[in-house]
Amino acid sequence: MRSHFTPASVGKKTVRSHFINGAAIACAVTGATALMPNTGAGQIAYDAAINPTYAGGWSAGQNGGYGFGAWSFNNTDANPAGTYQGISSAGSIGTAWTLMSLSTSTGLANAGRSITEAGGLQPGQTFETVIQNPTTSAGYYTYRGWDLLFTGGPDNNAPGVNTSALRAQVFDYYNASLGWAITDGSGTTHPGLTGPSTGAAGARIDLTLNSATAYSLTVTPLNGDPAYTQSGTYSGPIDYVNFRSYNAVSGGLNDVANNYGISYMEIVPEPTTFALVGTAMGGLLFFRRRK
Repeated sequence: MRSHFTPASVGKKTVRSHFINGAAIACAVTGATALMPNTGAGQIAYDAAINPTYAGGWSAGQNGGYGFGAWSFNNTDANPAGTYQGISSAGSIGTAWTLMSLSTSTGLANAGRSITEAGGLQPGQTFETVIQNPTTSAGYYTYRGWDLLFTGGPDNNAPGVNTSALRAQVFDYYNASLGWAITDGSGTTHPGLTGPSTGAAGARIDLTLNSATAYSLTVTPLNGDPAYTQSGTYSGPIDYVNFRSYNAVSGGLNDVANNYGISYMEIVPEPTTFALVGTAMGGLLFFRRRK
């Protein structure tokens, strides 16, 4: 198990040269890597809460994007009765699918959807989402928190069922400081991330499968705190994504501290070295012609 923290922002230099040499190519490749966003980089699957499909609310069976199955709210607790899901723009991440718990004892809001590509998420692909998790604490002995599970489906996990290839979670019952825990094929690690940190302005989560058994997970708090990257093993396949919010009683769609927001989800292929070199060479040749 290897992990490290990465600064959220890194200074950049502009390099000018009249020569195309190995160093210039290396700099260009590095720059191409840094500037290449996931969005638009050959998306395999994509959906966002801003999709007009969700303008009237967020309902089970809806799917405004592509590459994902329809949303399921199965295994959401029926009692107390009420609305456990909705669309909200109250949080820092903007318009978001929002999970709302309604009880301190049975309030599970549960939402998930499948990855429709045959075999699920593939080696060389990255799943990315932006979330804003609940931040409030009810005390050490209150079973209150949230998780994100990458599973083999075919539906949401029931309360207390945590079987998954990879699980990220924050629960008061396990950690009074609201620290993250990440569980994979080798066990559970505590990376030092906190729920208040990733909930303050949201967090971007990138899960890359490096092989049929190895992954790399990066969590980037959007409040400027350092990003965290962990590499490890998992037992696949991963063809379902499940978000769950437990027992954090919500005051409604604008209660950001107790709600669990999800801005978007996408799957993209990782850029290959050859593609990056091609991009770099193209830029260098364009620059040379302009001299």
